[in-house]
Amino acid sequence: MIATAVALPVALLVGVIVAAVTVSGNSTRPPEALGPVDAPAAESADCTSLLDSLPDSLGDYRSAELVEPAPAGARAWALDDDESEPVVLRCGLNRPDGFDIAAPLQVVNDVQWFEVSGAESGIDASTWYAVDRAVYVAVTIPGGSGPTPLQDASNAVSAALPQTPLDPAPLR
Repeated sequence: MIATAVALPVALLVGVIVAAVTVSGNSTRPPEALGPVDAPAAESADCTSLLDSLPDSLGDYRSAELVEPAPAGARAWALDDDESEPVVLRCGLNRPDGFDIAAPLQVVNDVQWFEVSGAESGIDASTWYAVDRAVYVAVTIPGGSGPTPLQDASNAVSAALPQTPLDPAPLR
């Protein structure tokens, strides 16, 4: 009886502490290191508007800190574990290679996306380029992440950046 009287408050205290840590979202994950890419419009007003409007989460991925100096026009979201790859958004890129007048596009929440699969390079991720905005926006999503990160990113792109006519490369 005494053991129960002691164990019950201890178990309750442990449960409250675990719940508080879980709810606070504190992660031990280190900041994400992003390499430089050619993004000539990364500091444009359009990219600033988009970055300011991005949500704190894309599905199960939470906003992640970037290693400084962070590239302009970039943002990342990560799971709470230390092993998984992050979702990375980059704004202000050049037209993606392969985006020509014959390229297949997929519309997600009013944004037209061009997919570049990492499979040919042995990478378990796809990079999706928003190609119907004044600036090109790329979202790299690890394999197995499901559709929600791209859907949530599409909502932010659609809200922050007006749609513009496509500007694909000619066929070669």
